[in-house]
Amino acid sequence: MGHVTRIVIIGGGPGGYEAALVAAQLGAEVTVVDADGLGGASVLTDCVPSKTLIATAEVMTTFDSSYEELGIIVADDTPPIEQAARVVGVDLGKVNRRVKRLALAQSHDITASVTRAGGRVLRGRGRLEPAQAPDGSRRVVVRAVDGSEETLVADAVLVATGAHPRELPGALPDGERILNWTQVYDLEELPEELIVVGSGVTGAEFAGAYQALGSKVTLVSSRERVLPGEDPDAAAVLEDVFRRRGMNVMGRSRAAAVKRTGTDSKGDGVEVTLSDGRVITGSHCLMAVGAVPNTADMGLTEAGVALKDSGHIRTDRVSRTSAPGVYAAGDCTGVFALASVAAMQGRIAMYHFLGDSVAPLNLKTVSANIFTDPEIATVGYSQADVDSGRIEARVVKLPLLRNPRAKMQGIRDGFVKLFSRPGTGIVVGGVVVAPRASELIHPISVAVDNNLTVEQIANTFTVYPSLSGSIAEVARQLQTRRALGEA
Repeated sequence: MGHVTRIVIIGGGPGGYEAALVAAQLGAEVTVVDADGLGGASVLTDCVPSKTLIATAEVMTTFDSSYEELGIIVADDTPPIEQAARVVGVDLGKVNRRVKRLALAQSHDITASVTRAGGRVLRGRGRLEPAQAPDGSRRVVVRAVDGSEETLVADAVLVATGAHPRELPGALPDGERILNWTQVYDLEELPEELIVVGSGVTGAEFAGAYQALGSKVTLVSSRERVLPGEDPDAAAVLEDVFRRRGMNVMGRSRAAAVKRTGTDSKGDGVEVTLSDGRVITGSHCLMAVGAVPNTADMGLTEAGVALKDSGHIRTDRVSRTSAPGVYAAGDCTGVFALASVAAMQGRIAMYHFLGDSVAPLNLKTVSANIFTDPEIATVGYSQADVDSGRIEARVVKLPLLRNPRAKMQGIRDGFVKLFSRPGTGIVVGGVVVAPRASELIHPISVAVDNNLTVEQIANTFTVYPSLSGSIAEVARQLQTRRALGEA
């Protein structure tokens, strides 16, 4: 009987558990070392919980912003009906209990999948031994919760340890009034006045969600606009919607310190001091100022794994690190903080090491979504790529206001934008800002991934009326421009 390949995976998030499933299916002996429960931050404290919370917020927003236009009568105990305020509220404790229940259920399902596939799940924290054995194998020392240690022998190691919320020295979370995004699910009552520090994806998603749930929200952005790294047209739409719904968006305002005020539970609040000396007050503060890779105290550098200055692991497009037999995937690599990318990196690592056919990671086919209201979905090359001259492309943007289905549903905000090559008409990117943009981006992703042309998209039947009809309409406009440009 031949040697069975031994794979040790440190970290059970999307990068780790997807790699484990692939490796087990390819006949390897797989051990997943995980400290917190399979699914990682994505399932336990990030994607799954936040999107579950946002699902409740979305129902509130949809109802609150559309019921009058759609002719729905909302009555409360105080006539006349015309003067009735919004009568729906939220039990945040109940919402958060559902959030945690769903996250735990998803984690259990993933553990069952890995175990069923033949993988072993070991609870603890792993670190690499410095030296590679003469036969090329690696040693991983696992410290269990009870302090005991076990040494695993691996032909290949995948590091998929993720990241944790970055903390500012003058604004350390206490889990009660000053919170990071992993702690908000312990709240029993809705924050009256929530100050969100950080206007990236996480900050924007939580700011929008809590505003929809009924909190008064102030969003503190150190940059000129919200979502500084995203499509500028999309960010402008979202900021306009935020302000219109009553959010206080403070641009070019950097938080220097956050402290808790008051002594009793009722009088407690927070003070956020900005770098220019201004002070803003609220009941709670959510810190969303980025993430730090979980790469410390793992023996990585000693084992020959090169790290960036930020602490992220350097990898190539098939997930290899600088140390032979050591791969890395997910947020600890800093490639793209998306569960889908982590999973792809993990799968690619196993395909590569175990000799299966593998295609290197291609970030230009990655689709991403920001779960605000409206959602912002993107794929392929961006407006920044076009503006900087990185790629030559024609751009057409079509507001959803012109879409018949959008009119019927009372949707006023959003657009579809496509980027295509001027010579061939091949679609190289797209942006959708709309309710459920995460679903609408898929046809554009298919086009980008398969080098489809605007003609092919324009000539494909769409349902009438539908929001996806706008994708075909944008393609038709690009087709026309291309024809005129070549005439």
